[in-house]
Amino acid sequence: MRHLYTWFFRLTLPLMLLHLWWRGRADPAYRKRWSERFGLVPSRPGARRRWRERFGVVPDRASRAPLIWIHSVSVGETLAAIPLIKELAARHPRWQWLVTTTTPTGSQRVHDALEPILNGRLLHYYLPFDLPECLTPFLDALRPNILVSMETELWPNLLAICDKRGIPAVLVNGRLSAKSAKGYGRFPGLARDMMKNLMKVVAQYPADADRFVALGMPSDRVVAVGNIKFDLHIGSGLESEAQVLSHQWRGAAKRPVWLAASTHGGEDEPVLEAHQQLLREFPDLLLVLVPRHPVRFDSVARLCRERGLSVVRRSDGRPPAAGDQVLLGDSMGELLRFYGACDVAFVGGSLVPVGGHNMIEPAAWGVPVVCGPHLHNFSTVASLMQEAGGLAVVNDASQLAAQLAQWLRDAALREEAGARGRAVAGQNSGALARTVQEVESMMPR
Repeated sequence: MRHLYTWFFRLTLPLMLLHLWWRGRADPAYRKRWSERFGLVPSRPGARRRWRERFGVVPDRASRAPLIWIHSVSVGETLAAIPLIKELAARHPRWQWLVTTTTPTGSQRVHDALEPILNGRLLHYYLPFDLPECLTPFLDALRPNILVSMETELWPNLLAICDKRGIPAVLVNGRLSAKSAKGYGRFPGLARDMMKNLMKVVAQYPADADRFVALGMPSDRVVAVGNIKFDLHIGSGLESEAQVLSHQWRGAAKRPVWLAASTHGGEDEPVLEAHQQLLREFPDLLLVLVPRHPVRFDSVARLCRERGLSVVRRSDGRPPAAGDQVLLGDSMGELLRFYGACDVAFVGGSLVPVGGHNMIEPAAWGVPVVCGPHLHNFSTVASLMQEAGGLAVVNDASQLAAQLAQWLRDAALREEAGARGRAVAGQNSGALARTVQEVESMMPR
């Protein structure tokens, strides 16, 4: 079955390249670094140490350091990987790190977040296409000691080649929705092969673990430890930065602020419609609107203006004036502090069938959360928060406006909902420590 998959991948590769080129019209980064996607990267010092040792050349200390390969697709998975990498790097200062992503936004997040803390111990590339002819030169050049893949990143050839080379592969913070499991189930042979080539799955919840087992993963190689995104630490420095933003945004009049975070195409319209409804009751209300993908910043700014809303962009370098109704968050890496500066938050990817995004971040600040109904990527988290009263689910602009108005009118009700969400975040922490232990146990001795 994997051979059929491989040939199908080869046949569709021109379409994939065309897709990258097409996306490059809006984001030129998609047209760069294509050699990495074919596995052509510089050799790591000492990567060919076996050959060198055979001829009596002893590799230096740096070349003998273990290389830990973390694969995360884009921003969401990278944000989940960062605390794991920080914790492991602090415990093992000699370890070297290879982090791969597939998108330019994920790539930028890796550089911004990890280069300052890894002090020259970081390699970053795009993940090669899942073809033997692309993966083989990549692995020959880098020779990682272990592959740690985030959440749902399962690639048949990658796992097969790692298994053949004796590179243990572990999936951490693993999640598998019923929808995704059904999709994998259409190709049972391919799914079984992937499960066979995984050494371990560190799943988020028992339901996720059960779905991996149903696809063929041996039950003794699956453990459910919780979601490491709950292990979010908000330090005093971040709190201070959020307070500064809050003061800038609210101004002397202490205007209310709501945040629409990680919106996708098809969500900005209902968000802006809800905002216009809210302005009738709260005329000084500020909306901070943060599209998920940078390529949409300009189009969302135009949409705001077309609707007659006064918009200022974060990149303009000035705080919103009293007459500004929308602040467009067209920056990267600031969303977490944005949550700490608002009164209520809508988390996108949920009014359209994307599956939702991380609602734990606003909950950790004690900010009540609103989402749409499409939450299959965070189904357990959403259920916990909704049952506790920290999350409200709405279906359209009118329901969104009504829920926000209720919380904006009543500070006590808003603070109670935020406290309930924060309690859920606190009660479910601890997965990071267990995940660290699992990764350490998988390292070759």
